[in-house]
Amino acid sequence: MAKEKRTSGQALPPLKKARLEEKARMKAKAEQRRPVVKTKTTTTKNESQASPQPKFSLRIKGSPRPGKGKGKEKEKTRVAGKEKRRRDDDNDEEDENDDEEDKDEDDSDDDEPNDAPAPVLTKPKTTIKPPQARVLPRSFKIVAGSYEKLLYGLEGTVSLSSSSSSPEYTFTLDPIFIFPAHVSCIKAVAASPEGGKWLATGSADEIVKVWDLRRRKEIGGLMHHEGSITHLVFPSRSHLLSASEDGTLCLFRARDWSVLRALKGHKGRVNCVAVHPTGKVALSVGKDKALRMWDLMRGRGSASTKLGKEGEIVRWSTDGSLFAVQTGSTIDLYTTSMEILHTINHPSRLHDLRFCKRVVGDGELLLATAEDKLVSVYDVSSDPQKAPKIIAAMTGHTNRVKAVQTLDITLPCPPSPSADTSQRKATTIACTVSSDGFINVYDLAMVPASDEGQEKVDIAPVAAYDTKGTRLTCLTIADGDMVSGEAKAGEKRKEREGEEEEDESEEEGVEEWLSEQEEEEEEEEEMESD
Repeated sequence: MAKEKRTSGQALPPLKKARLEEKARMKAKAEQRRPVVKTKTTTTKNESQASPQPKFSLRIKGSPRPGKGKGKEKEKTRVAGKEKRRRDDDNDEEDENDDEEDKDEDDSDDDEPNDAPAPVLTKPKTTIKPPQARVLPRSFKIVAGSYEKLLYGLEGTVSLSSSSSSPEYTFTLDPIFIFPAHVSCIKAVAASPEGGKWLATGSADEIVKVWDLRRRKEIGGLMHHEGSITHLVFPSRSHLLSASEDGTLCLFRARDWSVLRALKGHKGRVNCVAVHPTGKVALSVGKDKALRMWDLMRGRGSASTKLGKEGEIVRWSTDGSLFAVQTGSTIDLYTTSMEILHTINHPSRLHDLRFCKRVVGDGELLLATAEDKLVSVYDVSSDPQKAPKIIAAMTGHTNRVKAVQTLDITLPCPPSPSADTSQRKATTIACTVSSDGFINVYDLAMVPASDEGQEKVDIAPVAAYDTKGTRLTCLTIADGDMVSGEAKAGEKRKEREGEEEEDESEEEGVEEWLSEQEEEEEEEEEMESD
């Protein structure tokens, strides 16, 4: 615009005229590359061929009107630099005209219609939601397997007695189901965490069976291993990790129960798998006396080392800062850099280990089940120089204790509003199974807060269930009902909205797997009759 006004007064020098022609050509190229935005401001024919210089001057002043695409922005910036250097050579009259054009350009921007596209140069702001605290269940489900091929399901509840001034909690175990789940002894069970509905059972029949705990139905069998199932664990609600005597680990996707990865590396039976609290890596021990680390995000092995002895059990601590490897009656505590912190020599042969946080006080506990019919409670200090020692023992069994599991639950609140508000609102329960046929539940709030100057405390079970002599081998604990009606309603809404398609696909899978199972049963009956 300024250049046409000057030509009406006097002729331009050849150099200035060449510059204007160059600017016009650049403007034409830019218009071909981007859509033209129509405005309400009326312009003359000569004004429509004006130099793009005002836009670049606006960009330099900090009021950008960006185009679309990084290449166009770079091109405009490069041209803007050239135009700035050229404007420095112009006289004062050209600077005044540039200021007038800037003003006109600002006015035209204000007159743009609302439906015109408005490109944004800066990235949109993303709001980061703070992590929500997990809603603890107010009840729990215990599932235990046995040598007799039977699968036991119990519903655990907690009630508050209001007869005395001090609150007294009563734990109750009620049977939900008892049935033969496999054709051979059950060696591993696992339930999906945080209110998940899946239950997986593994047996010496080389099959991993999947069950729906909510509907109490069998979904089907996963027959991808060629050896007895030794361990099962859910790294998350959507994935299942299995270990077998065939030396492999399989990672399944719970949406369609397809095998995502078959992890190979062990040269013999895989005894145990432990998933890090982050869910990104896992450790495994086996008959080959090796400790292997697996990258669950990429589905491959990441490291391995020789232990010099066969590890039977491996467990991560609650914060993932250390892990324990059990062999016979020995427990080795390692740091993440594979340095041995302590070696614990237990009085008798061990069968299972479990880390958990203290209910009363700060710190961490290590529960160890053994042949001595006890569950020993070790205090694991945050001081690496302080060796763990037994501070309590869980009694109640008359035979070897095979397995232990823990779960955080919410305790019922007193109905009276004038009740003491300082009482605990949650606790951690420990559940054990033994070869004596009993399933016991313990309240870890009975563990003393400090071990200084105190003798070992005996903790009696708060609830027990007798299976009438069944030799129990393994167990798992699943969440029951949520703490509040709101949480329960939200869970139901989530099930309706997010899992309708999944349920439909599961129903189809149930029909397919059940038909295959019926065919196998018919074939077995025919073979027996022959």
